[in-house]
Amino acid sequence: MAMQRVGVVGAGTMGNGIAHVFARSGYEVALCDLEQEFLDRALSVIARNLDREVVKAKISEAQKAATLKRITPITNRSHLADCDFIVEAASEKFDVKSELFRDLDRICRPEVILASNTSSISITKLAAATSRPQRVIGMHFFNPVPVMKLVEVVRGLATSDETFRSVRELSVKLEKTPVEVNDAPGFVSNRVLMPLLNEAMYAVMEGVATPEAVDEVFKLGMAHPMGPLALADFIGLDVCLDIMQVLQRGLGDPKYRPCLLEIRVGDLLATALCVLLSTLVLGCLRPRRAWRWILIVGPFVPLMRLAAYLLMSQQPYRAQIWESGLGFLTGIAGSYAGALGRKGVDDLFRTP
Repeated sequence: MAMQRVGVVGAGTMGNGIAHVFARSGYEVALCDLEQEFLDRALSVIARNLDREVVKAKISEAQKAATLKRITPITNRSHLADCDFIVEAASEKFDVKSELFRDLDRICRPEVILASNTSSISITKLAAATSRPQRVIGMHFFNPVPVMKLVEVVRGLATSDETFRSVRELSVKLEKTPVEVNDAPGFVSNRVLMPLLNEAMYAVMEGVATPEAVDEVFKLGMAHPMGPLALADFIGLDVCLDIMQVLQRGLGDPKYRPCLLEIRVGDLLATALCVLLSTLVLGCLRPRRAWRWILIVGPFVPLMRLAAYLLMSQQPYRAQIWESGLGFLTGIAGSYAGALGRKGVDDLFRTP
């Protein structure tokens, strides 16, 4: 099937780069996102990036204008129905992507290939959300998309040879280099890269070196153009965290545990709140034994964590001990707050 019109779902950093590359290669592009402001921002970024290519004499002003003219911003997914090929570039969350693939499967013609730009999520699982698993494939571009040549072409378990050949040929037409990869958490790029960035964060957190020193070691000692911490900032710490969590869940190995520096403050507060509420209830139910809840519940979290690491012959990191300490402190606060609250209620309703 000849591909003339391509749908790109998601107008963020990767989505606008993918739209840029397709439009520059002569394809009509429908760039879809939830809000018009996201699309306006994406078109502005694409225009600036095309200006850089004009300055470097890679394209002419006429080619820039033609490229921008080929991109149609849309907020209604139903307008993707006339597209011949779809690339999804939504946030790196399985629930978001699977819901999107179900919707795209309903909207698009049965012969249309649905590709995902996911950098770590299982293509097989995404394909299972559709009625066309043989036409679902991973097409993982790299940031910045107009510059980076590599595309990881990821086969799901049900991806057909015809689908793979079509995407490989399409990648070449985009002046990219396709590399075949089988479906596994993180594929090749992020399964190797993300643990490196994660360990660099651990080195900073444990006081081995400053962030600047870690980056200098990699730039000067290993000829990396950018240090691992600068690269993590460039990718986005939220994206790094999402990918590390996919690796940890998918591979089940504690070496993929995200560094505490990556974990959002909200996640830590949620953990602390759970411990606080549980001890609050216990302290309220048995106020005279609040000290027992401190001794039982407080050390429970850190002791269980340490026992798990000993059983797995793993050295617990300092941040993991601090995280356990957070549970201990909130256990103390919850126990006493519950006991005081119960005492206050008893005093209020006590018969003189």
